[in-house]
Amino acid sequence: MKIAVLAVQGAFAEHIDKLKKLGADFVELRQAADLDQDFDGLILPGGESTVQGKLLRELSMFAPIQEKIKRGLPVLATCAGLILLAQEISNDSNVYFGTLPVRVQRNAYGRQLGSFHTEQEFVGIGRVPMTFIRAPYIESVIPVRFDEHHVLARVDGRIVAVRFGNQIGVAFHPELDEDDRIHEMFLGMCG
Repeated sequence: MKIAVLAVQGAFAEHIDKLKKLGADFVELRQAADLDQDFDGLILPGGESTVQGKLLRELSMFAPIQEKIKRGLPVLATCAGLILLAQEISNDSNVYFGTLPVRVQRNAYGRQLGSFHTEQEFVGIGRVPMTFIRAPYIESVIPVRFDEHHVLARVDGRIVAVRFGNQIGVAFHPELDEDDRIHEMFLGMCG
């Protein structure tokens, strides 16, 4: 099994460390030519969604990645990655891949000083640590074949993790905590 990690900007190195720890092969996606190889899943890391979106277009990677996601490639999207997948962004006119039927709010928890850590229930896994850094949250799910069973986690009533088909979007950074279960769940979708 080989997992592609978008490596144009953001916290991709920590996801690669998780994949190494779990024994998965990986490839870093840095340029369009990197998309020519086979891979079984994709990680869209945290970082700056605006910068990532701009670089994906400049590097001619946007359309091929979007097409792979639409065709069912399993994706784990964290923080900015969640914004890239979202069908709607309430406080930004940009929409990127638009493959995940949710409405998100960028920087919903405020600036860097609004960052925090908690531990909450994650459907199918149990209580997991969650690190939020300038994080978005999911304001709502868009009701297209989407029901409550796809909401994976909430913090203070706000949706912070969802699954739709082969896409998992989380508002936090599971790659920054010792717990590997979210990455294990994702790898299970890829195998």
